[in-house]
Amino acid sequence: MARGEHSPACARRWREQAEARQWTTWQTVQAIHGCCGVSLLKAHRLSRGWSARQAIEELEYLCEQQTLGHPRASIDLLNAWENNRARPRPQTIDLLARLYHANAVRLGMAADYCDETAASRVVVVAQNESEGGVHVEEPADDDTERRALFHQAMLMGMPNGRFFAEVEGTRHDVDRSLATSTITEDQLDRLDEQVLRYRREYMTTAPMPMLCRVMLELADVRRLVSVRQQAIAQRRLLTATTMLALLSADALMKLGDTRQAHAWYGTARTASDDVGDLRLRALVRAQQTMLLYYYGDLSETVRLAREARMLAGSAPSSPAALAAAAEARALARMGDSKAARTALAEAEQIFARMRGISQDDLAFVFTEKRMTFYRTGTLIELGDEVQSPQSVPAGFQTIDPALILLDQASHLAKHGDHEEACRIAAEALSQVPAEHRTSIVLTRAKALLAEADPGLATVRELHRLLAEPRFAGSRDFMPSSEIAKSIR
Repeated sequence: MARGEHSPACARRWREQAEARQWTTWQTVQAIHGCCGVSLLKAHRLSRGWSARQAIEELEYLCEQQTLGHPRASIDLLNAWENNRARPRPQTIDLLARLYHANAVRLGMAADYCDETAASRVVVVAQNESEGGVHVEEPADDDTERRALFHQAMLMGMPNGRFFAEVEGTRHDVDRSLATSTITEDQLDRLDEQVLRYRREYMTTAPMPMLCRVMLELADVRRLVSVRQQAIAQRRLLTATTMLALLSADALMKLGDTRQAHAWYGTARTASDDVGDLRLRALVRAQQTMLLYYYGDLSETVRLAREARMLAGSAPSSPAALAAAAEARALARMGDSKAARTALAEAEQIFARMRGISQDDLAFVFTEKRMTFYRTGTLIELGDEVQSPQSVPAGFQTIDPALILLDQASHLAKHGDHEEACRIAAEALSQVPAEHRTSIVLTRAKALLAEADPGLATVRELHRLLAEPRFAGSRDFMPSSEIAKSIR
């Protein structure tokens, strides 16, 4: 029987074997998941012999008995969740975890209501390898399984619900470790070198493989910070943690997982605040303005940028220049032309005073390329004539020229020129390498179609382009109802 075929019958066979072997529920779920090729969430339901209707009825009964309110769930929604076509809200994940006596990781998603504390792991093997098809092994170390998952995702490039649950699990582990931390000088030097290498590679590496590498590094860092160190060592360790958390947040932002991106920025804040370095604290806030600008509230973007500028102080630095430039761009999009030009002039002044400071092409260093990117974006929003976006220097981040073109398209669409806006958006998408076609690019292009006349040739062309497998297959976490907000 092929994986995934006739999964109820397949699941029934595994339940019968489970009863004969007196397995725990979790062992049965794992066997069904491995044999039938269904999601962990669906395996939980099948392990109990429930239909989708029965599962919804059981969920409603649970909520009624425990006065948890009416669950926002239906048979159609459950099918979508089980087949990874949609993701339930955090409150619903909590209810499903209660229903199946599991936790978010075991559901293929996140919170722990698991009955077992150290369940054995079921491994499904090929039928010709052993009669009966299954054997039970001792549970593997959690970090070992997690690292194996990140390595597999890095090689396959196909993240699923469990992958992002493990990303979240890593963040929770780092947060716990920060709250409690024996390390040599050589270890710290190697860690600093590794973080520096990641910051350099991030300029051209796609977000998905980069996120995997950073997750693997954070698994090692968490062990080091789990025991408090001497003050100097602790500061270096926390600074490295801050940088790795920022890389994680930025990668997740590009992938469109805004909830986890916000959470990782929170982790970066925790680490940087513990270091106490004002400039590092300013950097975290200045970097987070990008997430708010593309996916959040523009007024909150301005507020956070000003908070970063206050922390950075009057000395010229990357955080100070970035914060001023981010404030200018947000104000320009809000229509406050005078304040935007003032903030942009201040960003230019700060950057001019940075001429003697290192301009290495690293993540979180405000270089000439970054200044050009923010200047161009601000001037586009202000309606000024700007240099051709194609002439923006390449190399810092592969998607920067495309984002500038999409800013220009957004500005044109806002003023009614949807035909030219869609033409420019199609041009922008064609410039983006396949591995970089993530949510941050695609959602801004899709948003242009919301109010455009479908009869226009350029609109049809953009529709056709976005429907192509090379674009349609790109992971997009942003709900469709939020797409239009991303360009306002």
